[in-house]
Amino acid sequence: MDKFFCFSAGCGQCVGRQSSNNSGKGKSRVGDIKYGFSLVKGKANHPMEDYHVAKFVRIEEHELGLFAIFDGHLGHAVPAYLQKHLFANILKEDSFWTNPGGSISKAYEKTDQEILSNSSNLGRGGSTAVTAILINGRRLWVANVGDSRAVLSRGGQAIQMTIDHEPSTERGSIENKGGFVSNMPGDVPRVNGQLAVSRAFGDISLKSHLRSDPDILDVNVDVNCDILILGSDGIWKVMTNQDAVDIVRRIKDPRKAAEHLTAEALNRDSKDDISCVVVRFRN
Repeated sequence: MDKFFCFSAGCGQCVGRQSSNNSGKGKSRVGDIKYGFSLVKGKANHPMEDYHVAKFVRIEEHELGLFAIFDGHLGHAVPAYLQKHLFANILKEDSFWTNPGGSISKAYEKTDQEILSNSSNLGRGGSTAVTAILINGRRLWVANVGDSRAVLSRGGQAIQMTIDHEPSTERGSIENKGGFVSNMPGDVPRVNGQLAVSRAFGDISLKSHLRSDPDILDVNVDVNCDILILGSDGIWKVMTNQDAVDIVRRIKDPRKAAEHLTAEALNRDSKDDISCVVVRFRN
């Protein structure tokens, strides 16, 4: 794979320590596609654990839009690692241009193995992930593990592109691996009473009962596609997919739209870290 270059002035991929509040924007060099992002620390008494990627890169004659939200737990080391390495691992796959879906799946699993093998440095925490790769502005590949979500607006109608991986819906897989699902402690189903998602990167102490393979969906970006939203569960716990689409469609500037979306989640008393990327395909 040839070396790829970021050419968006507002690249937004800040590797390393994440600030409590962060926002920015950028745009495609070859079309009208623009993006904005906003991250706001939640009310929990720990440092920010949400990370993101939002940028366009050029590889030979191709332009790729790379967008992601990584929602960490038990520390920020794993989402920070994903921010730095997951897309690089996807693009290093020899079959990426002929089989993007297979390459995404392989890279997710490979990256998880890297995290687990480096747990002495990265710790015992983990992270969800939702990623979107836009190829030449025409083909969109979305993948996720956990409950970070991608929602596409087609003419104002919200379409969920990802599957929330929750212990209650994947109980069979967890129990077949020797784990269990319990609502104690707390009020939501958790793997072994600890983790509220059934798929995640990292989480070495629970990994024998978890999955890290992504669900993947691809669509053509046609004239009806106007907005893509990637968001952590700090958004989806307090609003519906349609709520989010309605909020961001009213604001043309995607950075302001992303900031308004995170602010609205705060107004609705979301207590988790809140992060989103808004991609506007056309004005």
